[in-house]
Amino acid sequence: MLDINRTIAQELSVSPAQIESVIKLIDEGSTIPFIARYRKEATGGLDDTQLRTLEERLTYLRNLEARKAEILNSIEEQGKLTDELRASIEGATVMQRVEDLYKPFKKKRATRASKAREAGLEPLANLILNQAKTGKSPLETAAEFVNAEGGFATAEAALQGAKDIVAEVIADDAEHTAALRAFTKKTATMAVEATDGEEKSVYEPYYDFSESAQRIPNHRVLAINRGEKEGKLRVRMRTDQDAAIDQLGRCIVRRNGVFAEALDEAIADSYKRLIAPSLERELRSELTERAQADAIRVFAKNTESLLQQRPVKGARIIALDPGYRTGCKVAVLDEFGKLLDYTTVYPTPPRRDIEGTKRTLDSLVKRHRINTIVIGNGTASRETEEVVSEFIAQSPAELRYTIVNEAGASVYSASKLASEEYPDLDVTTRGAMSLGRRLQDPLAELVKIPPQSIGVGQYQHDLNQAELGRALGDVVERVVNRVGVDLNTASASLLGYVSGISPAVAKNIVAYREENGAFTDRKQLKNVPKLGPKAFLNCAGFLRISDGANPLDATSVHPESYAVATELLKRAGVKPSTLAAGGVPDITERVGNVATLAAELGCGVPTLHDIIAELEKPGRDPRDDAPEVVFSRSVTSLDDLNVGMELTGTVRNVVDFGAFVDIGVKQDGLVHISKLSNRFVKHPSEIVSVGDTVTVWIEKIDKERGKISLSMVKEK
Repeated sequence: MLDINRTIAQELSVSPAQIESVIKLIDEGSTIPFIARYRKEATGGLDDTQLRTLEERLTYLRNLEARKAEILNSIEEQGKLTDELRASIEGATVMQRVEDLYKPFKKKRATRASKAREAGLEPLANLILNQAKTGKSPLETAAEFVNAEGGFATAEAALQGAKDIVAEVIADDAEHTAALRAFTKKTATMAVEATDGEEKSVYEPYYDFSESAQRIPNHRVLAINRGEKEGKLRVRMRTDQDAAIDQLGRCIVRRNGVFAEALDEAIADSYKRLIAPSLERELRSELTERAQADAIRVFAKNTESLLQQRPVKGARIIALDPGYRTGCKVAVLDEFGKLLDYTTVYPTPPRRDIEGTKRTLDSLVKRHRINTIVIGNGTASRETEEVVSEFIAQSPAELRYTIVNEAGASVYSASKLASEEYPDLDVTTRGAMSLGRRLQDPLAELVKIPPQSIGVGQYQHDLNQAELGRALGDVVERVVNRVGVDLNTASASLLGYVSGISPAVAKNIVAYREENGAFTDRKQLKNVPKLGPKAFLNCAGFLRISDGANPLDATSVHPESYAVATELLKRAGVKPSTLAAGGVPDITERVGNVATLAAELGCGVPTLHDIIAELEKPGRDPRDDAPEVVFSRSVTSLDDLNVGMELTGTVRNVVDFGAFVDIGVKQDGLVHISKLSNRFVKHPSEIVSVGDTVTVWIEKIDKERGKISLSMVKEK
């Protein structure tokens, strides 16, 4: 059988000992975030991405070994398991190979070949396959196998039945399948045509289209799949049949005997009827899986960028959810996200009450000491922005505004979660609140939205929803655990992504908090129903308690390392209370050689480095390293722009040909893929993600068409 540990070690280029340690931790119930953060000695410093890859491969290979055992048992029960076949199955490294080897032994529904076998035609099939010399013609030989009761009343029918058996034997051969699979992948093309060539649609570029399966881009596969699903396109995989049949024929022992023609016919039939359709379906499925995997990867990357956006602290916000007929919903929030006020204004058609809107905004600004206005980027966003910009220009208050991506806000506002959180508010007010809170703390707010609804990619509804949900869930979990969570303020939604905490336990934490008051010690988590010792081990280091009984509870130091951290502080000559005052910036110099200290304290060097780093800057938010949010004070018009001008903007969308950047005018500018970097860029997602703050230079302004061309490469 396959040595799983060694196989994964070779694939990841790490030692078998590392793999063994990680697998042991996984099997003991440790989570990936916990292993990555608190078990570096055991893993050799593998990061969470490597660990998730390892976990995926472990699951796959264990399933592979289980399937091998199942198949070996099945073939053995049939009395057909040879030593050679056993060795081939046990040596297989991919599931596809295992299934190919098992194919001849699978129970099949009734086929032409099975009916022929039941009629006693297998000996005749063997004569054809072995190119036997009988001294008779094929029909004369076949006449000896006529079986009218079995449905083969003539020599011609018997010969055809035998050829059907031969075709199936050839098709069931794993080596033939493997060779033709490689041929198909190398030479096949995806051929597309319109179901109605006269109909105008977005799929017209594919009405008469063909491209090599090897070279077709992933986004094109997804576009074609969608067109087919909508009934606009017909798609098939095309392979050179004659070349494939010729290749298959060369794999089979041939003689120029009386059965040569029958064998040739069986070979051609085997490929056309049994092999080609299966391999073409398989290739089509593989292209789709490849394209979906790439799209999910882009989604995950963009989602991670969104979640890691820098929180805007101290912002007292008026959040505007723009609209036309029903007006613009307003939510007023204090710096902690608490709802202070809400109303509706009508700055856009049909009412277009601009002056009334300004009066309302002015009143809210004065009453609640507002310093920031947030505008959703959906319907009527730009019209609302113009009014807000005019208002700020006329207002004596120090105000700023920004545009926030409102994708998923409506999903959240109408959700069961939102109704539980704010039962007395209507959905539109909840939506406006969500927009404001996205600015204050993007992570805490966006975790309330299904990752699929955040809207940072393409074709999300065409993808495998289970795979998309899993991948994006992993991203959210990774970011949440990297940042850490305030145990006393976090929602159940946010807590549910903390290492070791299930959604049910997250609700229990909130319920315990509401019943017993704020947590003052991490150890109190052990009193939460269904939060057992293993869950505590996995989650404790990622949960923070500010102003608790133990200053270490406000840090990422795990409770299991409190003794070490306390000794470090003692040797540094400072009290634990120093942590609340900003930490010990010079602790490295105070404690001396880390390796020596680790040996004295019985602590691993990587863990000790992490503890020292945390004591230097306790509770540090890694999102503080992200670029600051770009604010505007007034709308810039096209007339204010000049070629060569340097601007700062926010990436609003990433597409295959480039990135659209909001630079403060009504139209987003386009940075073409060729202008993203000085080096070759295969896909824009290599360089930028939605939500990134970037520096751009204006290359071209087309005032007539309202288009702006940008570059992220400064001209020398």
